[in-house]
Amino acid sequence: MSSVDTAALVILAMNGMALGMSIILVSWIYALHRHARRVFEPLESSAGKTSPALPSVPRPSRWLAVRAAGPKAVQAALGSNRFTPCSWPDGMTGAYEFFISPQVHGWVIVTGSGLPDPGDDVDACFHFLTALSRRLGHVQFFHADRLLHHHAWARLDEGCVTRAFAWTGETGWNQGVETLAEIALRLKCPGYGDRSMTAREAETNSERVPLLAARWSIDPAEINRHLARQPGSAGGLASIY
Repeated sequence: MSSVDTAALVILAMNGMALGMSIILVSWIYALHRHARRVFEPLESSAGKTSPALPSVPRPSRWLAVRAAGPKAVQAALGSNRFTPCSWPDGMTGAYEFFISPQVHGWVIVTGSGLPDPGDDVDACFHFLTALSRRLGHVQFFHADRLLHHHAWARLDEGCVTRAFAWTGETGWNQGVETLAEIALRLKCPGYGDRSMTAREAETNSERVPLLAARWSIDPAEINRHLARQPGSAGGLASIY
């Protein structure tokens, strides 16, 4: 056999070995891929299954933030035990006379059609809040009418108003010294009977009520959705004053 033939055989042998190694490598990679699919496909499948949607928490137009021992204390202060379990989304719609939330970060949210509207009667609002505060201690009130842009906020301790403002086309309530939060948010607070607030200023004030609530206590619409899984209670109440 000539040296040329020997060289050719060597080259063929090397090519064959290279081809064989390539086939082995491809087979090994394919086997790894199949194994990986068997391992990760169940994980991907379970990850693709979404848990039940977390409820969204709408922001009511009028609410209380009460720093109380808990919902039972609020129920007792309202003078009624006619409350049944109710979800956050349902309770926050305002469809009930009263909805009392579970305690969140030390606060209990109360909302519903039973809360007095300053636009209807500021005095009734004052009497309701002072009576409730005498029983519960620290109570905050917020109101923001999305249509008329009427708005109000109040803070009370042990039945005493420490700060309150209400605009219903004119200033119907302005009591206490403006807080740092009000000043920082540039809320306009004319004196009693003043009608000088423009429509745009009233709208801006109304839109910033939730921001004030977040600084004073808590904004209901910003409550963690996982916390909103906990049911509150809804029902009616007896007169508290």
